[in-house]
Amino acid sequence: MSRIGRQPIAVPGGVQVSVEDSRVAVKGPRGQLEQSFHPDMRIVLEDGSLRVERPDDERLHRSLHGLTRTLIANMVEGVTNGFERRLEIVGVGYRAAMRGTVLELTVGYSHPVSFPAPPGIEFEVPAPNRVVVRGIDKQLVGEIAAEIRQVRKPEPYKGKGIRYEGEYVRKKAGKAAKGA
Repeated sequence: MSRIGRQPIAVPGGVQVSVEDSRVAVKGPRGQLEQSFHPDMRIVLEDGSLRVERPDDERLHRSLHGLTRTLIANMVEGVTNGFERRLEIVGVGYRAAMRGTVLELTVGYSHPVSFPAPPGIEFEVPAPNRVVVRGIDKQLVGEIAAEIRQVRKPEPYKGKGIRYEGEYVRKKAGKAAKGA
């Protein structure tokens, strides 16, 4: 039995969960999320907690069991607390700024790169070299943060670029000086 899949998901107060067939809708103080799951997974709501059950020990069902439970737990977590991803910008003259709801990055190109906030995502720039991506959908927050990082990935020689907060960039040795 999956160690993750068999754990119940506690539904905190102020969060409403509705389960219809294989569709789960979660509504909380920060917003609403809805997702469909594999029809073989049985999602049971009882006593203020959710449980995911699988029909048998078939390989597909075993792999879906923990996944389904984790996705539902992330939905509940998202509508109560939300998710955020922090990015650092490293490099001389590299910076970020907000223009309304549009994130504008100046990262060494001949022009600033504009990044409009998609629905459900908000950006914050606490410092010119820091960006915070927030939202209730964990997958969307991670995807948008990855797209921002993709604008100028950290390069291995000087470490310049956009990286996740706390990300370690392995540096390579540059050209060796020729002996005289």
